[in-house]
Amino acid sequence: MSSTYHTGSSAPVASDRSLERALGAKIRDTRREQDLSVNDLANAANISGGMLSKIENGQISPSLSTLQSIAQALTVPLSRLFAASEERRDCSFVRAKQGVVIERRGTKVGHVYQLLGHVNDDDVVVEPYLITLKEGAEAYTEFQHAGTEFIYMLSGEVLYRHGSKSYRLRPGDSLMFDSGALHGPEVLVKRPMTYLSIIVYPRRPA
Repeated sequence: MSSTYHTGSSAPVASDRSLERALGAKIRDTRREQDLSVNDLANAANISGGMLSKIENGQISPSLSTLQSIAQALTVPLSRLFAASEERRDCSFVRAKQGVVIERRGTKVGHVYQLLGHVNDDDVVVEPYLITLKEGAEAYTEFQHAGTEFIYMLSGEVLYRHGSKSYRLRPGDSLMFDSGALHGPEVLVKRPMTYLSIIVYPRRPA
């Protein structure tokens, strides 16, 4: 008998609101290009700020007359908003060993970061790194930044500290945590070592 697996996050299933999301994103981008606040545009279009926020977030389907009012307030043709209805799907491809080497806080202690891709999104930033700690690398537990981080150990062995706890990571082990707490490799048990680090954090509003 088969069973259904539910994630602990209870994340909602994506709904088919591609047109609403595309329209909302186009309206938000155009508003920001003109340095207008939500209230500025809402007042000019004679709608509530709450409604405009829902439209920009793709939560409701605005009427044609409402879209016409928004387009007039932005001084753009209505067709410009609908031109965004073909939803963009970003994709980033990086060939093996061609990730861009990035200098981050751990670089000075021998941690090498290769950025493996990027995704442009209005709400979140996703940064996947391949991190290598060579023979001369040093322990460093003072990393702290916004968002959530996921680590997947590929080679070597490390005692990785997060907050007040430490975790021994070997190839195949993974760790996901709130990266607002101090964290980093505490004891480099077996070098050289490599692990995949994926950092996700909200994009700051423009």
